[in-house]
Amino acid sequence: MRLRKVANAPVSFGVFGLADVPPPLSADEMVHALSEAGYDGIDLGPIGYLSMDRLGGLLLAGGWADLRYDDAGEFKRGVPALEATLDVFDAAPASPLPPRPTLGCSGSPERFARPGGSVPGLTASEWPAYAARVQEAVNRCRDRGFEPAFHHHLGTYVETPQDVERLLELTDVQLCLDTGHLLLAGGDPVEALRAWADRVGHVHVKDGDTAILAHALSDGADLHELMGRGGFAPLGEGELDLPAVVRTLDEIGYSGWIVIEQDTLPGRRTVAEIIADQAANRRKLEELGL
Repeated sequence: MRLRKVANAPVSFGVFGLADVPPPLSADEMVHALSEAGYDGIDLGPIGYLSMDRLGGLLLAGGWADLRYDDAGEFKRGVPALEATLDVFDAAPASPLPPRPTLGCSGSPERFARPGGSVPGLTASEWPAYAARVQEAVNRCRDRGFEPAFHHHLGTYVETPQDVERLLELTDVQLCLDTGHLLLAGGDPVEALRAWADRVGHVHVKDGDTAILAHALSDGADLHELMGRGGFAPLGEGELDLPAVVRTLDEIGYSGWIVIEQDTLPGRRTVAEIIADQAANRRKLEELGL
């Protein structure tokens, strides 16, 4: 029997970190809003934002851990942050779908400045060491009893479909397939789900608007500004073929978390507007049977 649950994430509300900008709403307010909208779970967000004893019936779906896989010294210095994330997972309420550590790359400055797949990434000679450090992070998660998934992402060294292919070739990590990031990096999310079906362990459903991306690039705007301009649109308002994505998840027999995300920046939309967006996003999936 296929088991799937739908979650949302703090990034949809503009909560990326706690040090830069005060969160636009409290964790309790976010949990309440997502519970009211019919979500099953929530992603962790920055450590210290969510309390595992105040999830209000929501389940923990996953959590992001950023590491510098491109730099041996910085990678080693970042490992304690990964361990701290796994400590939080250990404290999460029991769930029929365990949370997924989502391994993210801290990014490429050049690609962050011009996201979307036009800037070269790692060279052939750099890939083996990068992938070896990803595998080390994977093994650390497994040693703690969690199966991680790697999140390809605009502005990082694993941005394009070709980057994802290379990472999958060089590691045994499962993939967190993010429809919006793949779409804006020149990929086809439906084709990707079929091609990588045996490696997809986690899914982020996100819409994208390539026209907003093109305007941002012509203005010299970076990934941060792209999010603020609405490059990740509400579901159904961008170019993602959401019905085809849902059909393909059925076709490949995907079981696991489906995390709706709509990356935005604090202050660009009111909290009330964001709450309404995430309720509407949940209804979009309900209408498609999820």
